[in-house]
Amino acid sequence: MYLPKQFHNTDPAIAQRIMREHPLASVVSVGEDGFPVLSHIPMHWQGVSLWGEDAPEHGVLLGHCARANPHAQLLAYQSHALVSFMGPQAYMSPGVYADKQRVPTWTYLAVQAKVQTRIVDPHTDRDRLLKCLIADHEPSYAQQWRELPATYTSAMLNGIVAFEMAIVELQCAVKLNQHRPEAHAAMHAAYAAGPANAQALARWMEDVGLVPRVQG
Repeated sequence: MYLPKQFHNTDPAIAQRIMREHPLASVVSVGEDGFPVLSHIPMHWQGVSLWGEDAPEHGVLLGHCARANPHAQLLAYQSHALVSFMGPQAYMSPGVYADKQRVPTWTYLAVQAKVQTRIVDPHTDRDRLLKCLIADHEPSYAQQWRELPATYTSAMLNGIVAFEMAIVELQCAVKLNQHRPEAHAAMHAAYAAGPANAQALARWMEDVGLVPRVQG
């Protein structure tokens, strides 16, 4: 992705946080006709492989899609893919500048990962993968899943294609107007008073040290 140096984040903890807090990813492959194929898939990031093997430097992503999704078959024979995560994002008014010769822009946090896909075939491994996602989003559901009839859970597991994606290259953009410190206070105040997505950016400004953390 286009990544000017002032917005290029190299802290792996920030990239991991974005992937964990905004798990619905865009997975992109190249179809047989040469045109991109895209699916929106919730992903689980972790630092170790599902099989306990050594993970690559940037970790792995676990996910699944419906077996009926044509993208599932594409991932099975074309291991390389691109996975994109969009964190909080919002419009930024030029009104935050004292200098009127400014233009509007958009601020955001995003992660883009080049991955190599490995299909998770055994029934027990697919079940373990699902439990990672359950633990992320609704841990209490794990007990209900265990109590469901085996005929039902087997049918559900057979209806998906599960995969582990090893991250082979990672880019992280933190575009928070870092290069315009004179506008940080006004920008933070505007975002803090805005809707939820803007408020999330205000908190990120605090977290990366662009403005003092608000107490209380």
